[in-house]
Amino acid sequence: MPFIKFSKVERRRISLFFVCLLFAVGAWMFFALSNRYVYQVQTLVHYVNFPDNKAFHSLQSDTIDLQIEGTGWQLLFSKLRINPQSVNIDLEKLEKQTYINLSDQLSYINKQFESAQKVVNIHPDILYFDFSSRAVKKIPIRLNYDIRFENHYGISDTIQIYPSYVTVTGPVNELKKLDYWYTDTLKLKNITSNYNGKISLQRPVKANISIYPKLVDLKLMVDEYTEKVVDVPIVLLNNNEFKNVKLLPDKVEITFLTTLSNYSKIDRRNFEASVDLNNWKSKGYKQLPVVISKFPEFCELVKIEPQNIDFIIQK
Repeated sequence: MPFIKFSKVERRRISLFFVCLLFAVGAWMFFALSNRYVYQVQTLVHYVNFPDNKAFHSLQSDTIDLQIEGTGWQLLFSKLRINPQSVNIDLEKLEKQTYINLSDQLSYINKQFESAQKVVNIHPDILYFDFSSRAVKKIPIRLNYDIRFENHYGISDTIQIYPSYVTVTGPVNELKKLDYWYTDTLKLKNITSNYNGKISLQRPVKANISIYPKLVDLKLMVDEYTEKVVDVPIVLLNNNEFKNVKLLPDKVEITFLTTLSNYSKIDRRNFEASVDLNNWKSKGYKQLPVVISKFPEFCELVKIEPQNIDFIIQK
């Protein structure tokens, strides 16, 4: 492929062209960014001048969106530097009303900004407040989780959450509906060992409810599972009429999965198996189905042999 060769004079002209082009683009950007534009930033709300002898709670988020008129330079760097980091909102008018009109406080808010910036609009324009009777309630925390273990591994002990209770503050009628509080979803994959960490609690859906704490410690005990078999005697229920009822067989074989750490600790005493004679008397069953009425925690049932048993009644 042939190359175009430029003379020394032509190369100088090309270089001069690009220098001029860069200078023109730079000058255009300078003047464009020096113009004034309206841009939007989000900032935190800080309340001042609280009303005396009044309990209240904000019914919206603790952030507001400000439309600010400023230079292009300020627009360019608005995501890197928001000045101020929070905006003061005067609550003096809550003495006579249940809302604050932010349009009435534009001049007050603008005094908090740099002189080159001007707030021209606020969203939301009106802040509403709840003055209903408030109460405090402690409710247990429940873990919301999506955990995937490696084959033959699983949770081996009670999930430990500290603190185990959350303090909820809000209207009395709302607190009556709450019996527990969920964490955010814990997502783990290919787990083979214990897990220790922190997890956030779900944010309140309603703005007039607040919780403390918002973060808790979490501990999961994980162990490998293995199979074990025990023979468990069968208990006969609801036999008030017959002197002797013979069960065939009188034991069942329960196959289950348990953790290696608990393998030697679990035996037939941790299980209860029963059959109900009412299934024959009232329902006419020819065989009685076996029901496991007691089963240890953190074990997984594999099978029961047999699942139904024969019986002989001696009157």
